[in-house]
Amino acid sequence: HLFFSSLTFCLVGVALEEKIIVSKPGDNATLSCICQGRELHLKNLRVYWQIADDQEECSVVHALISGQDNKSEQCVHFKNRTQLFWDRLENGDFSLLLLNVSQSDERTYKCVVLQKTEYTRVIHQAKVVLSLAASYSQPILSGPIRNNDSTGEVTFSCRSDNGYPKPNVYWINKTDNSRLPPSELNIIFHTDGTYSVFSTLKVKASSTMQIECSIENKILQENLSANYTQQKQSNGSSTESHKNLKKNGLGAQAAGIVSIVVLLGLLAVLTCWLWRRRSSKLASYTGNE
Repeated sequence: HLFFSSLTFCLVGVALEEKIIVSKPGDNATLSCICQGRELHLKNLRVYWQIADDQEECSVVHALISGQDNKSEQCVHFKNRTQLFWDRLENGDFSLLLLNVSQSDERTYKCVVLQKTEYTRVIHQAKVVLSLAASYSQPILSGPIRNNDSTGEVTFSCRSDNGYPKPNVYWINKTDNSRLPPSELNIIFHTDGTYSVFSTLKVKASSTMQIECSIENKILQENLSANYTQQKQSNGSSTESHKNLKKNGLGAQAAGIVSIVVLLGLLAVLTCWLWRRRSSKLASYTGNE
């Protein structure tokens, strides 16, 4: 996960500071709450992690009272999913580890540290916004595939996987940087909390097509793209190449036929010569008798 912002000193009357945590679905996220600047005794402290929205029916995420975890009021949603860093508590680090984060954990959390001496007072508080995000895979652009109709259109397809949250998908005509409306857009949610996106685009076929598929993840400020550029070709040269291919094929076929005819002729001459030679030998034998 990513962590932004600086530490807040543990002083009375400190204003509530907001931090932003970005974590991937299924990962563990550390919600930061660090109190520095004074000597602390755990037995005199109460630490509460709670959902900042006061309208929630249950707001207790984790509670530490007099150095011991108190789970009596913890929300069911967070049962067995929260941990403090015990080796850091005496140093004023009350950060919370939230396990296996999911879409329902995207909330604003508040950490409140109270100290009880002669009276109970707030000595530190922090606010943490948890957002989920995951990078999409490099888009795969396929096509163009000519449609089986008389419209002269071709179809491109674009796919990208394993991202979060839902992306913005753009088809762009790079010849003038204009946006093209997708013919189809499917966004599929997976059990691991990520999304896959599949989109198609139908456009008129041309010899100068330059098409881009772009996948935007706003939270991560990522924009991944794949491009297709049609190489301009001459119809004449293409047709000529096809003709030459035909000529070469016919020439090879004719050469093969001539070779066979020549071979058959040679075989006929050889057979005739052998027959005559044999006949002359037979005649000489007959004369000697």
